[in-house]
Formats: sequence, C-alpha cells, structure tokens
Amino acid sequence: MKQTVYWNLELNIKPEKKEDLQSLVDEMVKQTEANEPGTLIYEWQFDGDMSECHILERFVDSDALMAHLGNFQAHFAERFFNILEIKRWQVYGNPSDQVKETLGSMGAQFFSQVGGFSR
Repeated sequence: MKQTVYWNLELNIKPEKKEDLQSLVDEMVKQTEANEPGTLIYEWQFDGDMSECHILERFVDSDALMAHLGNFQAHFAERFFNILEIKRWQVYGNPSDQVKETLGSMGAQFFSQVGGFSR
C-alpha cells in the first residue's frame, strides 16, 4: 500500500488581509520547495474575488507531512492564521496515527480509499 498522504485545505480569506496574502504564499512556496523534498505537491488556488483559498498538498509519507507541519509552525503559523481561517480540511491516503491525532485536533476530516488507483 502506498504511504502517501494528501489533503485539500479550504480556507476563507479575511477581507481586510487580502493584500497580505500573496507575499505569504510566495514565502511559503519558496520555503517548502527549497527545504522539503518529501512534499510532492504544494499548490495554492484562489477564487475570483479572493474570498476563498484552497491548498492541495501531497506528501511522500506521514513523516514528510509532520516535517512540513513543523516548518509551518516554526515560520508561518501566526501569519497564516492572521490572514486565513479554516473552512474545511479533508485528508486522504494512508496517514499515521500521529498525523490523525495532530490534524484531527485541528478539525481535519479523514477519508479512506475504497477503490481506484494513482500512478
């Protein structure tokens, strides 16, 4: 069984903070790409009026996900939550118990694969 873990994080953008968001995104993408080889996908999307943001992330395994969370906490969490608020967090794949406990305490929902494939 593949060990990958991935999520779709849906966030509301605080209207008064829209101007601050792009610089945060740029910094987070640069930091993640340079320092996290276990992060396979890291994509940010905004809707047309910049009221909602989706982040798609895929990790090689639960250890890579936890490393990402550690970097996020150390460098970006305060600014991130000053600009964005979680609307929905859906987690897929094969997360470890540690990931389930950590993300579950933050409101994430977990889904188990019942069919299909990835290449």
